[in-house]
Amino acid sequence: MQQNILYLTVLPLFHMGPGLHRTEEVLTLFPSRDFATQFFQDEVDQYIDSLWHRLQQLRGGHVTGYALEKEDADEGRVIVRVIQNVG
Repeated sequence: MQQNILYLTVLPLFHMGPGLHRTEEVLTLFPSRDFATQFFQDEVDQYIDSLWHRLQQLRGGHVTGYALEKEDADEGRVIVRVIQNVG
């Protein structure tokens, strides 16, 4: 089985322009660990749960499934490694 290794990143989005003064938080995946969000231990599981439910909707075509792993980062924080199984 082949795999793509991705990393969870949380991005704030700021909508600009007339009538669009909204801010939201978006989860996305990057193939580089350099862009991974470093989570505190007490918040990472909430993000993992949210991501896991969304990933189930992204199966199909060559994507056969996902696995999520926590990796230690600097200063006691954690990043989320996403393994995308493809075949």
